[in-house]
Amino acid sequence: MIIVCITGASGSILGIRLIEELLQKNKQIACIVSDNAWPVIQYELQTDAHTIKDILLQRSIHNILLQHLNEYTPDDFFTPVASGSNSFEAAVVIPASMKSIAAIAYGYADNLIHRVCDIALKEKRALIVVPRETPMSGIHLHNLHTLALYGATVVMPVPAFYNFPKTIDDVINFIVGRVLDLLHIEHNLYGRWNDEYTAR
Repeated sequence: MIIVCITGASGSILGIRLIEELLQKNKQIACIVSDNAWPVIQYELQTDAHTIKDILLQRSIHNILLQHLNEYTPDDFFTPVASGSNSFEAAVVIPASMKSIAAIAYGYADNLIHRVCDIALKEKRALIVVPRETPMSGIHLHNLHTLALYGATVVMPVPAFYNFPKTIDDVINFIVGRVLDLLHIEHNLYGRWNDEYTAR
C-alpha cells in the first residue's frame, strides 16, 4: 500500500495525477487530504467535488480501479495507517506545504498526514515529499534538510527542459514520473535522457 497525502499547497493536480497512475498500476492507495487542501483543490481543478473518488470519476478513471483507493480524513487517528504496526510501502506528500514540512521535520504529528510521515521515518519506510514554495527562506531549507537527514527524499517539482515540454501536462507528468521512479514503478510519462536527446 502507498499513502498519498495532499496538503494545502498549490499544485494539487500533482497528487491527483500520482493517484491516477498508481491506480492504473493496480496499487492499493490510502489517500489523506488536509482540511486546507480542499479549497485549493476545488479552485485549481474547478470542481465542486468533496472526495478524491468523485474527482477521479470526473477525470474518467474507471470505477473498478477505485476499489483500490481508500480515503481518510486528517483527524482520523483510529484508521489502520495511524499505527506503525500497519505495513505500507511508502508515504508521499504531494504537494507538501511548508506548514506540513515543518510539522513532519519536528515530529509534530497533530494530524493523520503528519502521523503517517512520522511512522514512515521511524519505521524506516520510504517518505517522499514534494514541496511547493518559491523562493524558499532559510527556515524552509533547514526543515527540508532536516527531513533529508532523517531519511526522507525531497523531490522539488522542477521540470526538465531536455525533453521539450509543450503543455502543462508534460510538466506534471515529468514530476509525477520522478516520484514513480523513486517508488520503483515503471511508467512512460516522460522521455528519458539518452542518445536521442544528446544527438539534437
